Amino acid sequence: MKALGIAGYSGSGKTTLIEKLLPRLRAAGLRVSVIKQSHHDFEVDVPGKDSWRHRAAGANEVLLTSPHRWMLVNELRGAAEPSLDEHLRRLSPCALVLVEGYKHADIPKLEVWRAANTRDWLHPRDANFIAVAADQTPPGGIKHFPIDDIEAITAFLLEYAQ
Repeated sequence: MKALGIAGYSGSGKTTLIEKLLPRLRAAGLRVSVIKQSHHDFEVDVPGKDSWRHRAAGANEVLLTSPHRWMLVNELRGAAEPSLDEHLRRLSPCALVLVEGYKHADIPKLEVWRAANTRDWLHPRDANFIAVAADQTPPGGIKHFPIDDIEAITAFLLEYAQ
């Protein structure tokens, strides 16, 4: 199982890019998972439903299952956030894990960058970046894809996943 970070600043298009890549990777026969890091609190459960009530009552973990999907919710309850490596070990086997966020993680990464964000490039300060998807040519001679060239980025990911 290979992991590839999809890293960039907020508003650069990371989620949109992943959303466009996933159906193409799946059509090519790749089993792909995604880890999304958020710096905000979030709910993945419906308030008032049984699983939410179990969690609210104090369960450390609640596994909700149906014939269509299952979901495991773990409440940290003050404990430290698990590392990316710990999260990767929890995933079922797959060919590729796209990791959105964790822009400083020690894994190979694709930088997503837009000039409109008026932010510095990430890749010149981090040797883990192996390519860039951007609306401008990046500095430093790193492998570059136009941000809207989904076919070329898909081909790159298929090669990377081998």
